Amino acid sequence: MFNPSRQDARQFYFTTWRKYQDKQPLVGAELIAIDIMLTHPEYHDLLNQPERYGEQDYPPELGATNPFLHLSMHLAIHEQLSIDQPAGVRGHYQKLCALFQDEMRAQHEMMDCLAEMIWQAQRQQTAFDPAIYFECLIKKTLTTP
Repeated sequence: MFNPSRQDARQFYFTTWRKYQDKQPLVGAELIAIDIMLTHPEYHDLLNQPERYGEQDYPPELGATNPFLHLSMHLAIHEQLSIDQPAGVRGHYQKLCALFQDEMRAQHEMMDCLAEMIWQAQRQQTAFDPAIYFECLIKKTLTTP
């Protein structure tokens, strides 16, 4: 199972960004990652400065979004959608897209639910429970104006 360290994950984004800027060929997950990075211009300056941001912490109690976690969540959601795993996640995504008429907003709403499922698994020391994920996704389609 692929389980990169924090440093490996961050280096993946820095390297992909540098390759893109240098017009070098991108392969595999880099192709997906660059599309995600391009939709987040607020991170471009950070991606240009690996020496400054490679080791920076983003403690949740300070309220700052961890850009590397954010990009990685987009990658995880992309992978889930591409293989419809957990089974049925693609249908929930399509409902969110129809509701918001905005794929990026739908993915950001999914991130909240994915984070909730991960947090519950960590808190309870259990495996990921897609029922928690789907319950959250259903609530978003029912309660979002």
